[in-house]
Amino acid sequence: MHCKILGIPVQDGAGRMGCEMGPSALRTAGLVAALGELGHQVTDLGTVVPARQDVRLHGNPALRALPEIVAWTAAISEAAYEACGDGMPIFLGGDHSMAAGTLSGVARRAAETDRPLFVLWLDAHPDFHTLETSTSGNLHGVPLAYASGQPGFEGYFPPLQAAIDPTRICAMGLRSVDPAEREALHHAGVTVHDMRALDEHGLAPLLRTFLERVATEGGCLHVSLDVDFLDPAIAPAVGTTVPGGATFREAHLAMEMLHDSGLVTSLDLVELNPFLDERGRTATLLVDLTASLLGRRIMDRPTRSH
Repeated sequence: MHCKILGIPVQDGAGRMGCEMGPSALRTAGLVAALGELGHQVTDLGTVVPARQDVRLHGNPALRALPEIVAWTAAISEAAYEACGDGMPIFLGGDHSMAAGTLSGVARRAAETDRPLFVLWLDAHPDFHTLETSTSGNLHGVPLAYASGQPGFEGYFPPLQAAIDPTRICAMGLRSVDPAEREALHHAGVTVHDMRALDEHGLAPLLRTFLERVATEGGCLHVSLDVDFLDPAIAPAVGTTVPGGATFREAHLAMEMLHDSGLVTSLDLVELNPFLDERGRTATLLVDLTASLLGRRIMDRPTRSH
């Protein structure tokens, strides 16, 4: 496979600084080498650079860095569209606001190929706020709502050329959902598997059902992996830690199942804040999970000394 690496050092959408170092940390942790060892061709496309955007004032005074995030979204969307023309793009974040751009760009390309786009959202949070409902003002909490065509972004964010059908979104691992998001998710028809569902039913049956639907409809699949999908005990390098996340084995199982499905066409790695890491362990884990998604088998996993 031809893997295309694209750095997106956005941190304006998060509540604390440090995510802009995420792409560099993932490169330093050996992402390119790990993919090359699996036999993949790897091209590093460099780093997205946003252009200034003029954005009118919004009525929600809590919103932070709206002009900056709008500028990033426009630049990322175009770069994502170009990157997924052939091969598999891997987008290195940066905070999760970048998904407003990656999702809209990938959706535009999928629409041109007349294939339905599905999204697997691996995150402690659904990021399904609109500009009106956000109370924190941190715009890493809105990308999934924007990309799925929810109301309230018109006149602020770039117009969507192709919105993602929210009924083709599966949010897995949720354990911190605001009331406004809960209502919006239900109304939109997003499939939600919170950590209670994973505890009761297991990750494998729930993920398998979703993947079977993607395959049945002939869809392509974008995976958006937020560090806080993982339990902070194994992945501390994130500014939005929520206890009770996915375990090491659950995370690798998800990646191995995704590889076996052959359906994944693009990937986000987001919210890595190296300033909060411990000797690079979270960056290394993300590299290992990406390798599992791209074909590393459980018996091939390297032994590491710390």
